[in-house]
Order: sequence, then structure tokens, then C-alpha cells
Amino acid sequence: MIGEFEIIRKFFAPLAGDASGAFGLLDDAAVIGENEFVMTKDLMVGGLHFLSDDPLDQVARKLLRVNLSDLAAKGAQPVGYFLGCVWPAKTKERDIDSFAKGLAADQELFRIRLYGGDTTRHVDVAAPLVLSATFFGKPPRQGIVRREGASLGDDLWVTGTIGDAGLGLAASAKPKSFPESALSHLIGRYRLPEPRLSLGGALPGLASAAIDVSDGLVADAGHIAKRAGLRAEIDVCAIPYSDAARAWLEKAANKDKAHARLATAGDDYEILFSAPTSRRRAVEMASKLTKTPVARIGTFVKGEGVALIGRDGEIEVSSAGFDHFARG
Repeated sequence: MIGEFEIIRKFFAPLAGDASGAFGLLDDAAVIGENEFVMTKDLMVGGLHFLSDDPLDQVARKLLRVNLSDLAAKGAQPVGYFLGCVWPAKTKERDIDSFAKGLAADQELFRIRLYGGDTTRHVDVAAPLVLSATFFGKPPRQGIVRREGASLGDDLWVTGTIGDAGLGLAASAKPKSFPESALSHLIGRYRLPEPRLSLGGALPGLASAAIDVSDGLVADAGHIAKRAGLRAEIDVCAIPYSDAARAWLEKAANKDKAHARLATAGDDYEILFSAPTSRRRAVEMASKLTKTPVARIGTFVKGEGVALIGRDGEIEVSSAGFDHFARG
């Protein structure tokens, strides 16, 4: 089976045709009308994007936040969304109530509203909960920050911390494998990502390219590098880790494999972006003003792909990140 992005390129990108705002389906969002709206869409499936026993109010909030993260990486200001739900056959009214309360909580937090959608129920009793949200927002005056645009010598930056969500998924399955003090933080990062809307709003005119980290740091850096025709080199010692992730890393017998696991786990929903070296002070000022931590983790050089560079040279990475079709 071919991979997710090859499927998009081969089967769906031709359907976009010459729609200028669709960008050949090579970005995380589309611009509709005369630069009037930025739009993005994400799906979540029970057992794949969230655990079957995750609280439904938190599932609802995650659905909103993964879409908001896409808008943040484009520098857009969110306005609202359309919602699609396919409920399991045995869904109870109290389940839908819990889900709706989660939506309401984050709607108030992020000042967005529901504009429409559709809801139905599976016939198959074994079918999972399937959720879809289509978000729209206002583009920045300078235009959205595309995936393409990085240049030779540009810095590579990332917000927040990397690897927590991947460890959180592992901790949800095997909580006894992690210290009690780390469980709440790690599982919380998996269930409730933090869309970096404030820093995202500062990126237009500052970043040369941007993407949110959903499939994994290495995989998403690869998307920027591919669009630029360059090689992204990432210094693993510069990757920002939380205290919980760093404690896990310190206990790992093979540090290179541990770094690679954190850098490919996915679900972090941080913003990964490139910027010219001349804008380092401006990036640091934007970080300070928006109260969003950023770390400079690498650079773009001649070549292709992504390299994780450790103390002893390049670290072997068996899989760059998550691909829905790579398991087939």
C-alpha cells in the first residue's frame, strides 16, 4: 500500500485542478475567495486518534484543538467550524451531552462558534466514533505562512516541547511504566494539545515556512524540507523536552533510539517553522511577547530529507513519523 501523502498526490491533488487557493493540496490549509477565509479539515477516529475510553468531553476538545493548530501554523485567526459526527450504535444521550460540553468549553476559550454540520449513527455495533471538523478563519494581512518558503541557511524553530504526546499515549496503555508524577502531564499532552495561536499570529512576515507537528517532528520537518528542495539538519541536543520526557530519556539504555522515538512520535501539535538567521532576535521577541517558548533546533543545508544529529553523528531513524497507510 502506498503512503498517505502519495495517495493525496496521486488521487486527490488532480481534483484540485487549478484552484489557486488549494495549493495543489500541498499545504495544511486552503484560502477561499479573495483571500477571505483560510480553511482546514481534520478527522479523528476512535481507537486511532484517541482511545476508546478517553473522556468524550476531552475528545471533543482535542478535535477542535488539532484543527486550531493547523490555523495557528498558517498565522490565521479562527472564526468557527462545521462538525460531522458518526456515533457508535450503542451511544447514549449522556455521551453526546458530555461531548457537547467539551465543545462548549473550548468554544468559549478560543472564541469560536459552530456553524453547522451533520450527525448520524453507525449500524455496525463494532464501528468506532468518527469525528470530522472543518474550520475556517481570517487570514493575516501578509498572507498565510505556507509549508514552502524555507531557504538555504534558514534556522529551524519549534514551539513548546516535543515527545510528550507520544509518551502520553504509551503511559495511557501502560501507566505503571511511568512515574506517578509524570502521568498527569504526559497523558494530558496526548489528550489536550495546546494550539499555539498567539505565536502563530506573529509568524506572518517573520517565518519563511511553517507547519504544525502532527505526524512527528522529523516527518513534518521533512515536509518543509521537501518543498524547499533542501535538507533539514536537527540537533537533538537542542530539541526542547519537558521534565517528564527528559527523565524518561535519561533512563533509556540507548539514547539515540530514545531521541529518535521522541522526534517521530507525533501528536505534539507544536508549530515548526523556518526563518532567516537575520530574524533570530525578532523570533525571540515574538516568543516573549506571546509567552510561547520557542527553541532553535536546526538549519537548512544543501541536500534532501531530514537528519537527526547527535553527539556522535547522524542518528538512524527507522520511520520518520506517523502515516495512516504505512501499516497496510
